Amino acid sequence: MNVFDYFFESSQHLEKDFLLGSKETISFKNLYKQSLKVAAFLNRYVGAHKNILIISPNSGFFITAYLSILKSGNVCVPLNFAIEQEQLDYILKETECETVFMAKSIRDKYMLPSEIQVIEELDLQQIIDHQAMDDYYVDINKNQVAEIIFTSGSTGLPKGVMITHENIIANTNSIISYLKLTSKDIMCVVLPFYYCYGLSLLHTHLRVGGSMVLNNSFMFLGAVISDIKDYKCTGFAGVPSHFQILLKKSNSFKTTAFPDLRYVTQAGGKLHTIFIEEFIDAFPEIDFYIMYGQTEATARLSYLEPKHIKAKTSSIGKPIPKVSFKIVDETGKKLGANKEGELLAKGKNIMLGYYKDVVETKKTIKNGWLYTGDVAIMDNEGFYYLVARKKEILKVTGKRVSPKEIEAVILSLEEVMDCTISGYDDDVFGEAILATIVAKGTFNEEQLKEKILHICSKKLAMYKIPQKICFEKAIKMSASGKKIK
Repeated sequence: MNVFDYFFESSQHLEKDFLLGSKETISFKNLYKQSLKVAAFLNRYVGAHKNILIISPNSGFFITAYLSILKSGNVCVPLNFAIEQEQLDYILKETECETVFMAKSIRDKYMLPSEIQVIEELDLQQIIDHQAMDDYYVDINKNQVAEIIFTSGSTGLPKGVMITHENIIANTNSIISYLKLTSKDIMCVVLPFYYCYGLSLLHTHLRVGGSMVLNNSFMFLGAVISDIKDYKCTGFAGVPSHFQILLKKSNSFKTTAFPDLRYVTQAGGKLHTIFIEEFIDAFPEIDFYIMYGQTEATARLSYLEPKHIKAKTSSIGKPIPKVSFKIVDETGKKLGANKEGELLAKGKNIMLGYYKDVVETKKTIKNGWLYTGDVAIMDNEGFYYLVARKKEILKVTGKRVSPKEIEAVILSLEEVMDCTISGYDDDVFGEAILATIVAKGTFNEEQLKEKILHICSKKLAMYKIPQKICFEKAIKMSASGKKIK
């Protein structure tokens, strides 16, 4: 089944608005019709089974393009609209992309090859105005790739996670089940749709016939609080920094009444216990769901039911419906309760593999099990706890960051002999970035710090710039010659 048809199975004729808000609204019925028109255009002029990029903030433009690509039998590649040019060039070449949906507001930031067809908002509207809903058929099997979500890899190069139509359907069904979502639900969205967590909100609310309010300006906390109240939002989803900022930076959040807010969900990294306790003390009537997931699992792997949050505050809960967990040692042997090992997951939501990377796919998926790279432990009641991450990937405000990518930029400075990027706990970022520098010869610390920050600001996205820089006199090495981080 094409996931587009799954989304609109019960909602294609609904007159109610799917998007709510002061900037733009659109009904289910119109979204369905407009997406079919653009899908027909893509089928006629682009074909099928092609990789098509979307680079845009959350908007009706993004949603229409996304759904159209899925329906047309092509593969959607949603990208961060703040992506570096070098990363974009790599992905364009890797995916052999010929068509890009790009918001006009960011078009001037990027240089694209002349042979690539760029579709902006005005172009999309012209397609909708002139394209008929032609009949066509693209055979979709359950293992056909629906989207490729690029994440930071351990080498610094992005890795493309291939998500199938079946993956999305399976994960969406599970999330709807445990969150008890219905057509009455309204989600305040601050998470970007290029992120699997953000996409899961889009998927679930399309499926149940709920609605969404898009807020792309989380820095204006008053607007977020107003949106939740004014549009009677029943749900809010965020990464740790969202909750930390609302609790610590807003003067009014904890004293505001949200009579319609039924639940909140938190994923994208560990939110410290102190913030969870602060939230549930301020809002005891609002259900707080702690969740754990990976892009490689479409979005979600586990959740902690709100009724257990006080007794199991630091737990990631239990597997979502239709997903299985086990913990294994280095030999692959299954471990029992209270034994540390790598967390493995299995279910229909597990990715097909990494795009054009058979070696990494075989390392990550073995006998149907996803090797998460996270060290975990299970208690006697079957609740799981994360102990550490085996992989070096950092999570800053919920976004995956490769240390090697930042190290490469800083090491390009002639004065720098060595650079080690690591993470540390931070109240705002969740995990912030520390750069430990070994410089050549004599140097001025403040001047070198400024030079490092300057080159990082030119070469990296804002969230990848180190929050702290410290200096060491020499590289620390183990007896085997390996660098000690």
